[in-house]
Amino acid sequence: MQSGAAPATTLAAGAAAILATADPAAKAAASRTLAAAWSGRTMAVGRATPPVRPARPSRPTLHPPKAMPKRRAFGSQAGRIALLHALAHIELNAIDLGWDVIARFAAPELPREFFDDWVVVAAEEAHHFELLAGRLADLGAAYGDLPAHDGLWEAAAATAADLLARLAVVPLVLEARGLDVTPEMAARLERIGDLQTAALLQRIYRDEIGHVAIGLRWFEHLCQTRDLDPVAVFHDRVRRCFKGQLKPPFNHEARAAAGFPTRYYEPLAGSRLG
Repeated sequence: MQSGAAPATTLAAGAAAILATADPAAKAAASRTLAAAWSGRTMAVGRATPPVRPARPSRPTLHPPKAMPKRRAFGSQAGRIALLHALAHIELNAIDLGWDVIARFAAPELPREFFDDWVVVAAEEAHHFELLAGRLADLGAAYGDLPAHDGLWEAAAATAADLLARLAVVPLVLEARGLDVTPEMAARLERIGDLQTAALLQRIYRDEIGHVAIGLRWFEHLCQTRDLDPVAVFHDRVRRCFKGQLKPPFNHEARAAAGFPTRYYEPLAGSRLG
């Protein structure tokens, strides 16, 4: 869905077109356009073949995670720019993860409400990217000015053939991790007087609680329709498809607000996975 492209005929086709859009601003704008079209209730879900990897701009330069420089302290403007740039990169990938769920897993057995929820997620991630890009501009920087790591799409690749695995790993591991770390980042920004960036992170944090709730709702729905134990399936998919660790301390309050019980994630805490 490049700028000036014909309107999408189905939701899945529109999602695949957004995944094929390289320019971040155009990707975010197309996300808003498709979400608005879907809200009109006249568009079919359809079917589409998403790209193996989403299109990306020529900048930022992408490196393996271990090759990334250590992030600077928040106290300097350069440190805040580095933080905002890293978060913008995460949100750009989150846009694509939202649309990839729709394009890759569209199927007649999924209710329309499933797609309603993931359209909301993708559109909110697009808005988060725009907010972060705007704050970067306030500080005299832009997305693409700094290198970024290329490990964020690994979760999508590892779960491309299994919707239960995708829901377990992306919203219930990766986004839930954001709930654990974001409050302290916002608090540190407040302590150094950057109230604007702190408020932006708090806004994103509130939305991400909803994203974790959506992930859990559909993960449990799929398990119930397949007569599976959701906790056992979560443990199995995370152990097989997530590389890394579930690192405590966990933000139990935020996770509880998303309806995410400790019995899912506490037994995996600290274990080497993948």
